[in-house]
Amino acid sequence: MDLPVNHFKRAIRAGRQQIGLWNSLPSSFVVEALAVTGYDWILIDTEHAPTEVAEVLPSLQALSSYNVTAAVRPAANDAVLIKRYLDLGVQTLLIPYVQNALEAEAAVKAMRYAPRGMRGVAGLTRASRFGKVDNYATRAEDELCLLVQVETGDGLAEIEAIAKVDGVDGIFIGPSDLAASLGHPGDPEHPDVVAAIEDGISRIIKTGKPAGILTLNPVFAKRCIELGTSFTAVGVDLALMNQAAETLAREFGKG
Repeated sequence: MDLPVNHFKRAIRAGRQQIGLWNSLPSSFVVEALAVTGYDWILIDTEHAPTEVAEVLPSLQALSSYNVTAAVRPAANDAVLIKRYLDLGVQTLLIPYVQNALEAEAAVKAMRYAPRGMRGVAGLTRASRFGKVDNYATRAEDELCLLVQVETGDGLAEIEAIAKVDGVDGIFIGPSDLAASLGHPGDPEHPDVVAAIEDGISRIIKTGKPAGILTLNPVFAKRCIELGTSFTAVGVDLALMNQAAETLAREFGKG
C-alpha cells in the first residue's frame, strides 16, 4: 500500500494558493459539512477550541472522502501531542507559538523518526495504514508538512532564522496574539499590527518559504495574498455560524 500524497504540501511549495477555513467546533459532523464547501484545507484547531486528541480522529475520517486537506493545530509545541496526531494520520501540522529557531528545530525533531528526529515508532498506526504502507518509517517524512506559527514581536524578529531550519515547510503569522504582543490586544487591524504583518509576510517570502495567515477580514485577506501568502485561512466556522444567525435574527427584529 502506498503512502498518501500530501497535495497541500506540494501546492504551497509550488506557490499555488490554498484557501483555508478554521474548524473550532468539535464535531466530525460539522467538519464533514465544511468539507463540501469548496476550501482547499480545513484546520482542525485544538489550541483554542475544546477539541481533544481522540475527537480529531472522526474528523479526519470524515474529511478523507473529500478533496480537501486536513491540517491540525496542536495545543502546544509538544512532542507527545505531535506524535499522537502523526500516528492518527495527520500529515500537516500547524505548531503554535514558535519563537525562535530552537523551538522550530524541536518541532522538526518531533515530526521525524530517529536518527533525524525523535518521533516514537509504532507499527500499527492509522498513518501507516496499520502497517500496510511499505517502508513507512523511512518515507513518512516526505509527505509530512510542518507549518510554524509566529505570533509575537519577538517571533517576527526571528523569521529569517526560523526559515533556515531544515524541515520547516511554511511560516504562518498569527494576528491576534501578535496584536497583543505589540500592545494592541483585541485589535489585529491596528495600523501598527497591519504594518508588522505585511512586513513579516514580505520577509517570509524573501527567505523562500511559503507564508500563511488567518484573517476574518476579506479585504485584508486579499491584501495578504497580493503580498504573497500561499496558504490563507479566511474564516472560522463558529464566527460564520454566529454571523449568519445574527443576520437572520435581525431580519425578524431580534438580536
